[in-house]
Amino acid sequence: MRERINEVEAKGFQVIVIAPSKGTFISQFLEQFGPFPFPILGDPSREAYRGMGHKTMPKWKLLSKAALGYITGKVGGFIPKDEKQKEFVMKSMKTQDVYVQGGTWLFSPQGKILWKHIDESPENHAKINDVLKKMDEVKA
Repeated sequence: MRERINEVEAKGFQVIVIAPSKGTFISQFLEQFGPFPFPILGDPSREAYRGMGHKTMPKWKLLSKAALGYITGKVGGFIPKDEKQKEFVMKSMKTQDVYVQGGTWLFSPQGKILWKHIDESPENHAKINDVLKKMDEVKA
């Protein structure tokens, strides 16, 4: 999203990220992977996630997908090469809810849901080209 934020904004939308973490952890994330041209807010109790119908993938399923992807070479770059980023990712895997699946939502300025995509698994994210196309469709 950050690489294509200009396209999103040109269509009249803004990006707001909600992460299932406390603000202190988000700050640490931003130190390692930032900056981002949009706000990243915390939902440590996962109230928004649950309220919006997001799913938590069973631990065994996510770990087996990761292992299979690593073995087959379909999952690359899972662990960063940069040592500080790698340390942060490893800490995240031990201390954060990495099993919560995200999603992409488009809202009107009045807060009406225009479109949504709830991820079923890590590889099921909405693709940016599809999101940009949906932006055009819901504004038409």
